[in-house]
Amino acid sequence: MDIRKLQENIGCFFDDPSLLIRALTHSSFINEHPELTKEDCNERLEFLGDAVLEMISSDFLYREYGGCMEGELSRMRVTLVCEMALADIARTLDLGNCLRMGKGMEKSGGRNSDALISDALEALIAAIYLDRGFEEAKRFVAERILSDNENRRLFYDAKTILQEMAQEKGCAVHYRDLPSEGAEHERVFRSAAMIGEEIFGEGTGPSKKKAEQSAAYTAISAIRKQEKCI
Repeated sequence: MDIRKLQENIGCFFDDPSLLIRALTHSSFINEHPELTKEDCNERLEFLGDAVLEMISSDFLYREYGGCMEGELSRMRVTLVCEMALADIARTLDLGNCLRMGKGMEKSGGRNSDALISDALEALIAAIYLDRGFEEAKRFVAERILSDNENRRLFYDAKTILQEMAQEKGCAVHYRDLPSEGAEHERVFRSAAMIGEEIFGEGTGPSKKKAEQSAAYTAISAIRKQEKCI
């Protein structure tokens, strides 16, 4: 675990590096190291980070989208900070490879688990908040999670948006599984987004759900490009 490189990646150097180490420690690591206690894992930090992230993202959306009411703001927040979105951001920081976890969890693919690495990202947000304060946590969230907001919303809402586009034309969307690739614990899933019998987009991802999301996003881009050409 190269915590110096991680600090360089996030643009934040800790006064108390033990907070960062705790944010990167999964409970399965504690189970294999009896000298540690439950408080040495990242679960409490994850709880706090979730609340800090909700506050920052809610403030951002409230100020950015003045014409939107509570229901739409809530839907946008869910899209921006859902497990899948946070896991993708965690991968850009290589958080999976920084985690301390048990051998069994690692063998089962824990370093690429959406749940584990998204939880670690929330714990990291809490660690930044405790070590450097709210403004530094806000900067990190703004740069890493809330930037390129419109494109992120399009991607993570892609299946819903594609379904609505198809329904307007009296059609329905379905997804076809394509042959996956890679070893069992590093499987890359492939999917095709179809309207009727026609494939409009293909996508890949570390899970079936993500492959479908990617395929839907590709399909939306293709349909919009096609409409511009008509």
